[in-house]
Amino acid sequence: MTTPLHSPQSNGMAESFVKTIKRDYASLALRPDARAVIWQLHGWFEHYNTRHLYSALKYLPPRTFRGKQALNI
Repeated sequence: MTTPLHSPQSNGMAESFVKTIKRDYASLALRPDARAVIWQLHGWFEHYNTRHLYSALKYLPPRTFRGKQALNI
């Protein structure tokens, strides 16, 4: 899914992403300080893009969904 950079939908997508990271990753992780959180971000983003399933994406992770979309074009 892509939207123009300065659209209301872009803001909503960014807010949804931050909410998901906070709810599904940061709230469950050990986070004694900001450095510990920053150290874990790459793994959270990788999981989010390759393993986290979304009903809006036909229960596929984002990277898989985008790959299938590219093949259908």
